[in-house]
Amino acid sequence: MEKKKDIGCLFDLDGVLVDSERIYTKIWEAIEKQWPTGIENFAYKIKGTTLEDILERYFPEEVREDVSKELIRLEGMMIYEALPGAIGFLDTLRQKEIPIALVTSSNGLKMDHLWTDMPGFKEKFDVIITGDEVKHSKPSPEGYLTAAAALGVNPERCAVFEDSLQGVKAGKAAGAFVIGIAGTLKASDIAPYSDIVVNAVADINANQLEEVLKGR
Repeated sequence: MEKKKDIGCLFDLDGVLVDSERIYTKIWEAIEKQWPTGIENFAYKIKGTTLEDILERYFPEEVREDVSKELIRLEGMMIYEALPGAIGFLDTLRQKEIPIALVTSSNGLKMDHLWTDMPGFKEKFDVIITGDEVKHSKPSPEGYLTAAAALGVNPERCAVFEDSLQGVKAGKAAGAFVIGIAGTLKASDIAPYSDIVVNAVADINANQLEEVLKGR
């Protein structure tokens, strides 16, 4: 059956659908301790941005390869699991025939690891946009605009689900209805760039969301 094309849902990955942000915070804190950047709360400031952007912005060229290798090593030990209720919410959207896209700053290597850890998860999405496929990292809206175009839906009639400050800014810049997911950051941190803030995607009523998007 052909999916509805008038509305869409665009999801960030880490901290929204997958329980990994706490681990990533520890990973980047360890990396920053080894190669100090001098940036306060570095592990939180970089959330939502691509590895390429992080390396170019915060690390001198002579250490970027070492930083990247250490990140790959630490990522390789991670075990990815869905956040409570996330799979059920995606399944509800699919039952409603609402197109779904994944928009993540993660690269292909990390995603291959995740697909292995979570069989069947990749098939939940109609479109997948990774950090390798965009030129500009969040808070640029490029990833979300690209995903909406691939779904064939006006960005203004899409919901963006994000937990990072960079991410909610990107969703707002895309013109989407932004749902901030508190947890990685305080609700007050992401509220200025969100239309609503919830604790988890499982807290969202899919019927109400559908009506909100159709009314935009």
